[in-house]
Amino acid sequence: MAASWQQIYRAGNSLEAHTLKGLLEHAGLAVRLTGENLGAAAGELPADVVQVTVWVSEQDAVKARQLLAGYETGNQRRWRCVSCGEENEGQFDWCWQCGTDKPETDC
Repeated sequence: MAASWQQIYRAGNSLEAHTLKGLLEHAGLAVRLTGENLGAAAGELPADVVQVTVWVSEQDAVKARQLLAGYETGNQRRWRCVSCGEENEGQFDWCWQCGTDKPETDC
């Protein structure tokens, strides 16, 4: 049986969509993006049509929304990577510099 996909986010641009895709994939979720190729027609289409949408399987939608809620609030404490010492924004669950997972307790 084919998996049902559910739209969970409308990104403002392709960069944001790919950032969120990476966040969700790092958490083990399968992700699809739609609308990326419409950017070439941006001058011809309304802005809301050009947005890139993020989709996950129906069974992963709740977990994905929880992860995206942390991204949207953006007010989580910064944390320092135990492997490379890089300071990371609180909404990220792994170090952007080396890929090490965020510690269970923020530093």
